[in-house]
Amino acid sequence: MTRKLSIISAVVGAAFALTATAASAVTLKISHNNPEDHPVHKSMEFFADRVKELTNGDVKVRIYANAQLGTQRESMELVQNGTLAMAKSNASELEAFEESYSALNLPYLFTSEDHFFKALGGEIGDDILMSSKDKGFIGLTYYYEGARSFYANKAIKTPADLKGMKIRVQPSPSAIRMVELLGGNPTPITWGELYSALKQGVVDGAENNPTAMTTARHGEVAKIFSKDEHTMIPSVLVMSTKKWDRLTEDQQKAVKQAARESMDYHRTLWNEIVTKEIQKAKTDLGVEFIEVDKAPFIEAVMPMHEELAAKSDRLADLISRIKAVK
Repeated sequence: MTRKLSIISAVVGAAFALTATAASAVTLKISHNNPEDHPVHKSMEFFADRVKELTNGDVKVRIYANAQLGTQRESMELVQNGTLAMAKSNASELEAFEESYSALNLPYLFTSEDHFFKALGGEIGDDILMSSKDKGFIGLTYYYEGARSFYANKAIKTPADLKGMKIRVQPSPSAIRMVELLGGNPTPITWGELYSALKQGVVDGAENNPTAMTTARHGEVAKIFSKDEHTMIPSVLVMSTKKWDRLTEDQQKAVKQAARESMDYHRTLWNEIVTKEIQKAKTDLGVEFIEVDKAPFIEAVMPMHEELAAKSDRLADLISRIKAVK
């Protein structure tokens, strides 16, 4: 509680929200938990530049990296109550705030990168982004972060290899259920504690995209990356509904346009960087990347699709619409 109050105080005291600098000029503050050399940060810089350009400087964006304004969860709560203007979260954490994001956490929902962008770059994606407007925030865009796979100090070629393994997962019901169905023991641990947890054997492995091996140095303590590519969970740039409603209609259009352009920019940037990071992980850290047969993994987790669809007509509709995208 003390930490949360201190964060709120710092945010309010330093005007870490939408602040008027003139009748129509505002400043938007973004919080995220990645380092400044991360693709998400660079894409947010692109977003900020485009917002400034499209609004002739009437709307400015300031970015605070490395969880300066609190953890991802804390930042989301500040956005939701209107204290902070914007933050980066991801679909795993957002499902606790809005059920629509649960669909995006399903393993093997997206069949390819192209399928991902066709589904989320259009009406379905916009539907999900706006679904939380009455819950204190809206989504502005998605940042593709590749496919997530398992990594450990042993190869995970089939679900049987996960039996008895403690696998770090995000605090997401979907992630926990997935690892359970695959035979592992899901262990929620915060991102900042994962390196030491892997090093000390608190967990036997984790799951993420390949950049975790280098940017988070996990390749120092986990040497085999098994490319089962179970999920494509996007990061999401979200904005406080209160702050959004204070923008003029033209400013809203500019922010949405800049956000969408940053999504496309991020796709190219991500693919360039992930290729380099994989090579870096192999060369500098000695990480082995192995291909696996995905079929047994797909079969094991398919019950999740039916289970989630049964929870609500809304989720059943989203899952069906996404799968129908060609």
